[in-house]
Amino acid sequence: MHYSTQVKPISYLKANAAEVLLQLTQRREPIVITQNGEAKAVIQDVVSYEETQDTLALLKILAIGNQEIHQGNFKPAAEVVERLRAKCSAE
Repeated sequence: MHYSTQVKPISYLKANAAEVLLQLTQRREPIVITQNGEAKAVIQDVVSYEETQDTLALLKILAIGNQEIHQGNFKPAAEVVERLRAKCSAE
């Protein structure tokens, strides 16, 4: 995807809002909105936005996990499995 093909001036957005929203939903490609020749905003459909947020959340979890490993905050898998089995047996 090349953002250069999806650049529209704010006047286009104002005049064609319904068309822009339809295009966003169908193509699922973000559109860069310019004002006075400068990029000022990026708009995207809700589904793509939600997917992006989910991806960012997963990346954050991975980063936190890597940080904990580097800090030594982990236990061997065998130890964790043994503890879970003991807990399940006690219930």
